[in-house]
Amino acid sequence: MTGVAAESDRPQMSVHDRQRRPASGQSVGELRPVRLGRLVLPVPVILAPMAGITNSAYRQVCREQAELGSGGRRPAGLFTCEMVTAAGLAQRIPKTLAMLKPDPSDPIRSVQLYGVEPVTISRAVTVCGDLGVDHIDLNFGCPVPKVTRKGGGGVLPWKLDRFQAILKAAVRAAEPYDLPVTLKTRIGIDPGHETLLDVGRIAQDCGIAAITLHARTVAQAYSGTADWQRIGELVATVDLPVFGNGDVWEVEDARRLVAETGCAGVAIGRGCLGRPWLFRDLAAAWTEASADHGQAIRFDDPAGAQSDLVVSSAAGRVIPDLASDQSVCAETESADSLRGDTTSTKTADGSLGSAVGATDRVRPTLGEVVSMVRRHAELLVDHFGHEAHAMADLRKHMGWYFKGFPLGGDRRLALSLITSIADIDRLTADLDLTLPYPDDAQDGPRGRQGTARDKVVMPYGWLDSRTLDGDLVDEVAAVSGG
Repeated sequence: MTGVAAESDRPQMSVHDRQRRPASGQSVGELRPVRLGRLVLPVPVILAPMAGITNSAYRQVCREQAELGSGGRRPAGLFTCEMVTAAGLAQRIPKTLAMLKPDPSDPIRSVQLYGVEPVTISRAVTVCGDLGVDHIDLNFGCPVPKVTRKGGGGVLPWKLDRFQAILKAAVRAAEPYDLPVTLKTRIGIDPGHETLLDVGRIAQDCGIAAITLHARTVAQAYSGTADWQRIGELVATVDLPVFGNGDVWEVEDARRLVAETGCAGVAIGRGCLGRPWLFRDLAAAWTEASADHGQAIRFDDPAGAQSDLVVSSAAGRVIPDLASDQSVCAETESADSLRGDTTSTKTADGSLGSAVGATDRVRPTLGEVVSMVRRHAELLVDHFGHEAHAMADLRKHMGWYFKGFPLGGDRRLALSLITSIADIDRLTADLDLTLPYPDDAQDGPRGRQGTARDKVVMPYGWLDSRTLDGDLVDEVAAVSGG
């Protein structure tokens, strides 16, 4: 095969050579804005796609919190929808198209695609461009057996020729729409079959705008500890932004990850489950750091005058700084519900609606968490158009939202069985809403963890060579992950 060399064929870097090399000229460990093609992220924090979690409602909850942390400056992060199959989009299947439902006030529509065929990926990118999507991410990190057994997700980069062909097809299809294309990947399949450095080299050659590295192998899935050192190795290998992912549970973890690896930003998955205010902490940290470094971002507006703008999100469209343009603040008025302004669970001090410095962490009271839950519920009703369906989706979040609070077993069970917003009001009406956020609920893993796998499920003979023998077929059904 020409043009694609395996990792083992290249000279190995010495420890001295692997000094952290941050992207875009920033110094190691600094919190700075990041450019992805025509997009600028003043807060380079990504809400990672999660199946059954990152629908438009939850993305909006997280975005509203981030914008409070950024002082209203937008975009306050990249909030990516659930992973969608390229085949479903290429065939314009209604159920797949429905997964692209946007958060109406998000200035950047971000979509993650999964696929194993270059032609299908190309068609899916074209559909996204036609629908006004602003950013495409490609999934090469999913560890779920139903994906890997088809040669997709985290095992696909092992086949260098197919991996390269998909990247080229995606970037080529995105060019007419000026869409930046990024990807998410893992260290490799297992310790004996690593792919991260090959991924970095090929991605850079193909015009990929950034890489997110989940610092685990496919075999680890979500178990064990993320190996942040490997993120640093990738940063030292490529000249494009790298986002670190894995074991970022608090803003302090994000700071340490950037400092230790030189990565440009972070991607948050399980760490935000039941804690969308984590994005507020992260946005506050980056916003304060950028101000300290004089990183105000200025763009010329279409009329030729200069103004304080955060990003030009699409051709001919500029996103004003919400802190200085009251006319667009109405787009984020829904965040007022976090202060209890529109619910029956009004809190006394509204501390979740006040400014948070980079050295602080949001510590919501029980009343503020209830307000958050109710806000999430209302957005889910809007998303699904049916209250029963919305509450069915919300039930899985209840344990995460109320972790550590002394609610009692019966009430916890009842909250996991809600069928209406009225149920939420009834079950929280007699709670002491002044209770502080419990210390034992602050840190550590959330969501699925599981155990490492002795064997990763792959097509027969997958590891025999680095090139694809035979073909792979895209299917409509898949799951998110990475």
